[in-house]
Amino acid sequence: MAASVEIDDKSGFCFGVVTAINKAEDELRGTETLYCLGDIVHNTAEVERLQRKGLVTIDHNRLETLHDVKVLLRAHGEPPSTYNCAKARNITVIDATCPVVLRLQQRIREAYCESVKNGDGTQIVIYGRRGHAEVNGLVGQTDGTAIVIESIDELDRIDYSRPVKLYSQTTKSLEGFKAISESIKGRMEQNIPFEFADTICRQVANRVEHLRSFAEKHDVILFVAGEKSSNGRILFDHCRAVNPRAHLVAGPENIEQQWLLDARTIGICGATSTPRWLMERVADAVNSSMIDL
Repeated sequence: MAASVEIDDKSGFCFGVVTAINKAEDELRGTETLYCLGDIVHNTAEVERLQRKGLVTIDHNRLETLHDVKVLLRAHGEPPSTYNCAKARNITVIDATCPVVLRLQQRIREAYCESVKNGDGTQIVIYGRRGHAEVNGLVGQTDGTAIVIESIDELDRIDYSRPVKLYSQTTKSLEGFKAISESIKGRMEQNIPFEFADTICRQVANRVEHLRSFAEKHDVILFVAGEKSSNGRILFDHCRAVNPRAHLVAGPENIEQQWLLDARTIGICGATSTPRWLMERVADAVNSSMIDL
């Protein structure tokens, strides 16, 4: 009897990514070339699909050589220096920064400016992945002074005799943020202010319990995500925690037939950066593989 294959209907692009891709496709209908600062989404297959339509991915060094063109800023957001660079070169910015990220940028900027104005030495701390595009944009709101913490092991970088305001990259886990905030609170010197803001995107965070439930009900899970997807790694780890037969794949070419042996049900799910069409291709490949087993 062939195994049943189910694609998780709640997996796939979050609204921020959907908006960015829609903006890119709208612009590409009226122009042959649109530049995008960094991969529009952390999924190679989707990036390549849009490149075939005319989207050209560039880095910050290339941006500084361009003039009089259109550049899309992806959902991750950018620091103020990027906007200044674009303005100086007469570059039209197509801003696709996710609204959740944009609000977080504004909060951090306001907190930083208030600290500078008051001269109180407040440290802006960001729980996130160092070097991640979103985190770079957040750090830029503080003129590069924010402290980025990836784990509890790095908390010694904070001066607990000075005020601390803690924020989080929008795609980090709620559990991780809670552990970081509680540990900082326990280390603060007496009467020194500590504030923290849960700035994790609920559209991402709310997927965790759903994915764990989805992973539990299937014999095998194929989690589809790009290698660069921070969100993908977090969500996959949750699937793997409840189903040891969960496997991370970038696409159908990564499927190993031995994974599917004796499986009655196979679930296919993905990250907020995973396009639906790619999960469907994985499902098609699974169905073809099952014929040969």
